[in-house]
Amino acid sequence: MSGGEGFDAIEVGAVMALLPHRFPMLLVDRVVDFVPNERARGIKAVTINEPFFQGHFPARPIMPGVLIVEALAQTAGVLAIKSLGEAGANKLVYFMAIENAKFRQPVEPGVLLNLDVEFVQRRATVCKFNGKASIDGKLAAEASFTAMIADPPGA
Repeated sequence: MSGGEGFDAIEVGAVMALLPHRFPMLLVDRVVDFVPNERARGIKAVTINEPFFQGHFPARPIMPGVLIVEALAQTAGVLAIKSLGEAGANKLVYFMAIENAKFRQPVEPGVLLNLDVEFVQRRATVCKFNGKASIDGKLAAEASFTAMIADPPGA
């Protein structure tokens, strides 16, 4: 996928300006493709230093499936916030539903996890996405999910 001529990757600092997540819950290192209102591709460099590998599983470290879906959702959050022109508005993106989650192969330390998401439907503050996580072109996980874009509590 290509964001077209002139697209510069959205590096981690810019991702953090769009999302409220911080280490250890920030699961997108950069966005390397972005087409407003259509799709985005995030990258997660999965390293042995991830805190979840200490307990999942010490003898065979595997990234938990729920965190793979979270990484897809964070990539979708970048897509939604930038597409809706909400950058800098401190919006939060809340899961409303996760459907058809399937896990095809384990995600182990030392890989680059490609996080491809696309808009399926968008209404005001509610968006539906399809997401696929892959390693070297091989599907690792996929899911459809719905999220709501909202102001933080007390805002």
